[in-house]
Amino acid sequence: MGQHITIAATSVIGDVAVFDTDRSLSGQDGIGFTSADEATATDTFPGRLAARLFAADPALSHVFVASSQAVLRRKGSWDSAALSAASDVLSSFFVHYS
Repeated sequence: MGQHITIAATSVIGDVAVFDTDRSLSGQDGIGFTSADEATATDTFPGRLAARLFAADPALSHVFVASSQAVLRRKGSWDSAALSAASDVLSSFFVHYS
């Protein structure tokens, strides 16, 4: 149940990766999180997404979700494995049953 989210584009600038998706992940007002604990304290879609992203990559230091974008800051640089892990979490966020 649910549909996969398509990652339309990914841009990396230093320690920040921007993922543009084909679905709205939040309202127009963005919200940021600096830890999984902070993310789980809010029972919102952006909070749930951020918690999953923090769980998938312990090197994440900040997750910002606004509309159809997720902006992730990582301690250190982004490699293909880290980008793939974040993309997997994002693309399967709305899939509830496999």
